[in-house]
Amino acid sequence: MRDLSSLPVEPIGPDDHLRGGDPEPLIVYAEFSCPDCAVAAERLRTSGASVCFRHFALAARSPRAVKLAIASEAAARQGLFWEFHDSLFADQGRLDDPHLWRRCELLGVDLDRFEADRRDPALAELVADSATAAMRAGVVGAPTFVFAGELRSEFPAL
Repeated sequence: MRDLSSLPVEPIGPDDHLRGGDPEPLIVYAEFSCPDCAVAAERLRTSGASVCFRHFALAARSPRAVKLAIASEAAARQGLFWEFHDSLFADQGRLDDPHLWRRCELLGVDLDRFEADRRDPALAELVADSATAAMRAGVVGAPTFVFAGELRSEFPAL
């Protein structure tokens, strides 16, 4: 655990994805091709904890990380971020494009709009900005949690 009092963890804002009603949710920095992130996502989903999801997608760590983060933001534009989030983490073996398109069909995502949005430079910038903000806050790996004002790499006791 590291004290965040001197680190600039950004306040929750309009680009964050929130699940649950707690005004101070657990902040999770994660990326969709990470098996440890998938385990954490499932634990959080089944716990009912309030969560603020932030991307920590770095191409240097995973070739698909940035593309998957952008895809999730394209789904978010259709109001389906959490459904897409859950489906990516539930099926880590099928993260390439043909499987993403099938996933979109199953979730009711408009595929033409999804593809256009995935090419929007604004979404690439949003994902890059999230990773940069995470690094400024002291995040060095995924998943990382901000719980009770502390940066933690281990799953917090909720």
